[in-house]
Amino acid sequence: MFYLLDIIGTMAFAISGVLTAFHKKLDPFGVFIIAFVTAVGGGTLRDMLIGRTPVGWMQDLNYVYVIILGFLLALIFRKKLDKLRKSLFLFDTIGLGVFTLIGLEKGIEIELHPIICIALGTMTACFGGVIRDILCNEIPVIFRREIYATICIIGGIVFFALKYYKLSDDLIYLITSLVIISIRLLAVKYKWYLPTIGKNVIS
Repeated sequence: MFYLLDIIGTMAFAISGVLTAFHKKLDPFGVFIIAFVTAVGGGTLRDMLIGRTPVGWMQDLNYVYVIILGFLLALIFRKKLDKLRKSLFLFDTIGLGVFTLIGLEKGIEIELHPIICIALGTMTACFGGVIRDILCNEIPVIFRREIYATICIIGGIVFFALKYYKLSDDLIYLITSLVIISIRLLAVKYKWYLPTIGKNVIS
């Protein structure tokens, strides 16, 4: 199930990247590059920090194939994705939940402290989107008032709380991802924001 979640997250973030690139009216090559860095950017940074090289997607071409598939599917059905903002939000939210789990597990594999594992989960989930937004000349979501990285941290806390009660891994993955996705949806629906610091400083 863990590998399946990884594939789902990769697909979701690849499509998220494609939709962002469509909105910016990039050429096909530019769209593919945005899809690629969105899907593997966070994981690549994580792997480099923990000394896992070559990084994950270089050791398993299935990730590359999944990104290509996501790119092609979004390209083929782009006319049906008329509500780009809602579609982008949906795929970005799915990727957020799944990739947080992946980062947490990578930290556990090498026996890092839970706090560091949560940091890795947050990094894995958020930094592909950071790279995507920077390349598309947008302020990254993580730096806006919108609750984003905070949700990953909450998800990490829930994850380790469930670990403490020794639930099955599959159930922990499911509950944690649902918590992250649900909070993200509720935060947007009810317009929950972090407070700003100062007049022109974004939290």
